[in-house]
Amino acid sequence: MRTTLMTIAAASILAANTAFAGSLEPTIIEPDVTVAEPAAPPQPSFEPVYVVVGILAAILIGAAVSE
Repeated sequence: MRTTLMTIAAASILAANTAFAGSLEPTIIEPDVTVAEPAAPPQPSFEPVYVVVGILAAILIGAAVSE
């Protein structure tokens, strides 16, 4: 009798453990981690050097005309 009771108890414990082995919580699927490349800094539509050269040329032309 005792062996039968122990066998039944062990079988029920084993059945309970395998029933909850997957847990009752929903499966959490984590998203893939992607590293975003930093965007290149915006480039001006014109070179600032051309603006400086244009201003200097205007000053030189103005000085030459006024003499």
